[in-house]
Amino acid sequence: SIKNPNEPIVIEESIRNTNRSFGSYTSGEIAQFFGDKGLPDNTITLKMNGVAGQSLGAFLTNGVTIEVRGIANDYVGKCMSGGKIVIIPTVQGEKFSAAGNTCLYGATAGTLFVAGSVGERFGVRNSGCLAVVEGTGDHPCEYMTGGAVVILGDTGVNFGAGMTGGVAFVYDKQGSFHDKMNQELIKAVRIDIDNEDEGKQYLKKILKRFYNHTGSKKAKFILDNFRQEIRDFWMVTPKNAKVTFESE
Repeated sequence: SIKNPNEPIVIEESIRNTNRSFGSYTSGEIAQFFGDKGLPDNTITLKMNGVAGQSLGAFLTNGVTIEVRGIANDYVGKCMSGGKIVIIPTVQGEKFSAAGNTCLYGATAGTLFVAGSVGERFGVRNSGCLAVVEGTGDHPCEYMTGGAVVILGDTGVNFGAGMTGGVAFVYDKQGSFHDKMNQELIKAVRIDIDNEDEGKQYLKKILKRFYNHTGSKKAKFILDNFRQEIRDFWMVTPKNAKVTFESE
C-alpha cells in the first residue's frame, strides 16, 4: 500500500514472459485511491530483469516507472495514460528487437523509451505519448492523432497511414524513408539546419532524455555529432497541420 506518495518506492525483481499486463494492477489501485491524476513522477519505480510478457505497462498511469533490463513481448504500453516505460536490452542496436508488435496501441499520455527496435504497427492510435525507439516494422504511427514519436532507424513500409495528428522524427541515414511513407495524409520535411528552429531543439531535448534513461549508443552518436546528423532526420506531420511542441 502507498501510505505516503511523497516517499518514492523502488522495487527490483525478475520478470518472465508469463508475467502479462505487468503494472496494470498497480495503476488500477492508484486510480482508485488517487484518481486520474495519479501520483508524482517516479513515485513507484519497478526495476525488472528478464523477458516481460504481453501488455507490459498496459493502462499505466502517472507516478509509475517500469524499467526492464531485457526485452518485452507485444502490446507494450497498450492504452497507457501516463507514467514511463524504459526497455534496455542486453544487446542494443537497431538490428535487435527489444519489444514486439503493436506497442502503444491507443496510448494517450506517458513516455516510452526503447534502446532497440520494435515490431509492426508501432504507435497505432497513439494520441499523446512520447516515444523513442531505434527502428520499427511495417505500419508505424498508423492512425496516430497526437503525441511525438522518434525513430532512430528503419521504419518498414506504410508509415503514417491514417495519421491525422502528432509529430514524428525519423532518422533516415540510408535515404529510403520517403518511399516508405503513406503520403495520403502526411508530409515529411527536412529540419532546418541553419536556424535554431523549435523542432530541432525539441528533438535534441528528447534525444538527451532518451540517452540519459537508456545509455543508447546510437543516441550518443547523434548527440555528439548533432550538427551533421540532424541533416538525416525527417520531421513528419499531417498535411496542413500546425505543429506545437510541448516543453520538456
